[in-house]
Amino acid sequence: MIATLGFLTIGLFLVLTMTRRVSVLTALILVPVVTALVGGFAAGMGPMILEGLGKVAPTGIMIAFAVLYFSLMIDSGLFDPLIRGILRLAKDDPLRITVGTVVLTMCVALDGDGASTFLITVSALLPVYKRLNMSPLVLTGVVCLGAGVMNMVPWGGPTARAMAVLKLDSSQVFTPVLPAMAAGIAWVLVASYLIGLRERRRLGTLTLPAEPAEAQAGQVRGDGPSASSAPERERKSRALILFNLVLTIVLLVALVLQVMPLPVLFVLGFAIAAVVNLPTWDKQQALLDKHARSVVLVTTMIFAAGVFTGILNGTKMINEMATAFVGIIPDSFGGHLPLLVAITSMPLSLVFTPDAYYFGVLPVLAQTASGFGIDSAEIARAAILGQMTTGFPLSPLTAATFILVGMSGVQLGQHQRFIFGWAFATTAVMTVVALLTGAISF
Repeated sequence: MIATLGFLTIGLFLVLTMTRRVSVLTALILVPVVTALVGGFAAGMGPMILEGLGKVAPTGIMIAFAVLYFSLMIDSGLFDPLIRGILRLAKDDPLRITVGTVVLTMCVALDGDGASTFLITVSALLPVYKRLNMSPLVLTGVVCLGAGVMNMVPWGGPTARAMAVLKLDSSQVFTPVLPAMAAGIAWVLVASYLIGLRERRRLGTLTLPAEPAEAQAGQVRGDGPSASSAPERERKSRALILFNLVLTIVLLVALVLQVMPLPVLFVLGFAIAAVVNLPTWDKQQALLDKHARSVVLVTTMIFAAGVFTGILNGTKMINEMATAFVGIIPDSFGGHLPLLVAITSMPLSLVFTPDAYYFGVLPVLAQTASGFGIDSAEIARAAILGQMTTGFPLSPLTAATFILVGMSGVQLGQHQRFIFGWAFATTAVMTVVALLTGAISF
């Protein structure tokens, strides 16, 4: 009975969100509440929800301040010298421009927001591609590869969802897959080289007017065309940019070494960055006003997930569904579940929204795996190797994908056909390394 109720909860959630009958936020809250009431769990529902909210609170805090921190770094011009340097080095060579595009994308994608990554990289580089007559599919393809692998960062959507729904922290999910992510980054650089080489052979070496390209580098902040001009950006204090660079490096090193919990690191990092970069109340308030929408959208989703998982765990629906799965899956197959999750994670990005997969499917997979003696963290690691990481910039279920293809002027189907194999290969490379390093088991 309880297992049936759990499957009904997840099924109803998937149907409502995938058909866009209601928003994911409201579905995460109302669907489990309704099914819990139907199942007779009204009396204990309050404590269940509070427990779920309490467990996702650190993740919500981390994401809120990570988004604010990296948004401030982008606004302050931290990445502008890199952009100008890439454009100067690339000049008239399609191969170098292609590799430079993916390097820029991976740097900008540190903020964990796909939409802003696409806005910045496409607005900076599309004019260069047009002047060289390079295919816009090359632009969307390599941006897709770079943004996809970087979406594994713990403040990005997929990893944050995996941690929130399974009540795990970054040391359990993200740190063990760092070698696999490094291999994924290396593969993306190789892939961009091969794609750029093919484009160079098609076009040859052409001449790019240097002045317009330099002008474009100054337009890369905020929302593309409305961003600040190059002269304004040049007036940014070099000392301030150097401070931001050092602070960011220290923050990332402290993150990897786990000097403090991630939420604490980002709270402190943002506070220090805000005081130094925006020393007045008005400027700090303007930053919060500018990025409030992004912060609210992602944090409310995380807390809504706390309601969802709190009820599913409190009512034992997850346990009962997992027991039902264990009874179906042959014992000889159950031990290979992490590998299966990893291999299917990227293609399933085209079928499931990140919320549907991580909030609806992943908890059942994790609990099922525990029946075979597999840690739930291992299933989370397997999932983030492709599910809405390497797969999100191809998925028609994410709005950011349409920003990428829309700004570049290409059709979604063309983009998917062009880059799907390269993106799936990224997941395959990371899966192999994850197996070799023990992040997931075979």
